[in-house]
Amino acid sequence: MKRGASQARHPAGTGKEGGGLPEVEIYSDGCCIDNPGPGGYGVVLLHKNRRKEISGGFRRTTNNRMELLAAIAGLEALKKRSRVTVYSDSQYLVNAVEQGWARQWQAHNWRRGRKEQAINPDLWERLLALLDRHEVRFVWVRGHAGNPENERADELARGAAAGNDLAIDAGYEGSRPAPAGRLF
Repeated sequence: MKRGASQARHPAGTGKEGGGLPEVEIYSDGCCIDNPGPGGYGVVLLHKNRRKEISGGFRRTTNNRMELLAAIAGLEALKKRSRVTVYSDSQYLVNAVEQGWARQWQAHNWRRGRKEQAINPDLWERLLALLDRHEVRFVWVRGHAGNPENERADELARGAAAGNDLAIDAGYEGSRPAPAGRLF
């Protein structure tokens, strides 16, 4: 089995990977109306018989940024170190973590190769710091395939993207040059 980034975070030799930590399930989803365009994220957190839903929207962003931000928002909502399974329909997110790509990009100063810059380093930094705090594994789920919690996360994301007074995604809008003004 290939040693992925998430596998390295489980304590060695304990006999139990969880070590008595609270076990949490997070269903996360991001969306974008046009891409780029208005976007939103939705999160469903489940722990024992407790449930929490989180969502947020941005006036101009990308789908991949919202997928990342959904996972970040879910993990940031945890009050203490936990053992977490994050379910996402984003192969970009799941593969980048589980295959160790995000850690490699970070180790190479956010480069995917000699010339290619990794996309969304601001969000990857936040996510990787959260992965160091918790024991996390990511599981890909097929989107729009009838999984009730994934469908709910999607509803939350779409609702947030369609909202009024959307926030500014400074990591996206701040990284793009402003359109040139018209002279006449």
